Amino acid sequence: MKIVKNISKSVWILSLVSLFTDAASEMLYPIMPIYLKTIGFSIVLIGVLEGFAEALAGLSKGYFGKLSDRSGKRVPFVQVGYALSAISKPMMAVFVFPLWIFFARSIDRFGKGIRTGARDAILSEEATPETKGKVFGFHRAMDTFGAVLGPLIALTYLYYYPQQYQTLFYFAFLPGVIAVLVSLLLKDKSKNLPTEKKGFSFFSFLSYWHSSPREYRKVVVGLLAFAVFNSSDIFLLLKAKQAGLNDSYVIGIYIFYNLVYATVALPIGILADKIGLKKMFIVGLSLFAIVYFGMAFSANIYLIALFFFLYGIYAAATEGISKAWISTICDTKDTATAIGTYSGFQSIGALIASSLAGLIWYRFGAQATFLTTGIATVLVVIYFSFFLKDKIIKNEKI
Repeated sequence: MKIVKNISKSVWILSLVSLFTDAASEMLYPIMPIYLKTIGFSIVLIGVLEGFAEALAGLSKGYFGKLSDRSGKRVPFVQVGYALSAISKPMMAVFVFPLWIFFARSIDRFGKGIRTGARDAILSEEATPETKGKVFGFHRAMDTFGAVLGPLIALTYLYYYPQQYQTLFYFAFLPGVIAVLVSLLLKDKSKNLPTEKKGFSFFSFLSYWHSSPREYRKVVVGLLAFAVFNSSDIFLLLKAKQAGLNDSYVIGIYIFYNLVYATVALPIGILADKIGLKKMFIVGLSLFAIVYFGMAFSANIYLIALFFFLYGIYAAATEGISKAWISTICDTKDTATAIGTYSGFQSIGALIASSLAGLIWYRFGAQATFLTTGIATVLVVIYFSFFLKDKIIKNEKI
């Protein structure tokens, strides 16, 4: 098809790997808050768990991103990262002790941290400056179709076996294994990458901040300001549950969100290449603010469905676009480091955001949580719109 023209074999393989991995992860994600509450987790502890898990993923993205750049290798990081995520799934069902749940969830996110910088560097290397949005959008589309398949499997299973959550963690192992097997088809193109053997500490990737281009720092400051208030999607699902949706409908609305995301990710990526990555990102943030203000004031199930529709468009307009944006600013040899460093700082924001959201919800209620996030997002939109000027970088208007 014309729309997927110029999508290379490596991008296809990575996209299929992400599809199967997300099918495994998202089979569990919509039922995760429900499952955690059934085994005794409070809303605050759920927030801390998600924040800690994402913090670990982000910090390890920085280290392993730099390690990938320094070693001249990409594929081993991708393969090991996906393998760890696969084996973490059944671990969640073996024991229900909080410490063990933290450990198993951390293994999953650690795997994500190992693979993300190297994977995104491969995607960047397989794109031209004119097709960054398209390539990252295609990958996000495939990844998110997995996020549609996973919850569909969970929904079907729970229809016949209500509240039998633990078995799903074992089922999720199968697509994870398929993802690892598909990743074996990848081959490194290390001839274009520098090889450096000198060691460095786990946090040494943070030094990239000082040597990075000025434009990189300006963009990342805005992205991180948003990250500090962008809590886990689990809180949106809890809001839907609070509005009266049963388990099946909560999973169903999450499938709907991912279907919207997967459907529009590639067209939005192509459009972003035409109008500019910055403009598309601002559109996405604006939709995010609308969703959070709407969720703060409405418990109507039809409006909640509309907000999840808009949330799918927001995700497509920001997640892949932000990485494509960063990859246009940094030097090619530092792509994994640049994305990993951003993710490292973002992890701190993720820890703060999810923990803060849980505490605000517990102390002041759901409305205060969503209003706080909505207001903060508006301020970030203002920053990107008025304090970050458009600039031509590597022949692409951002």
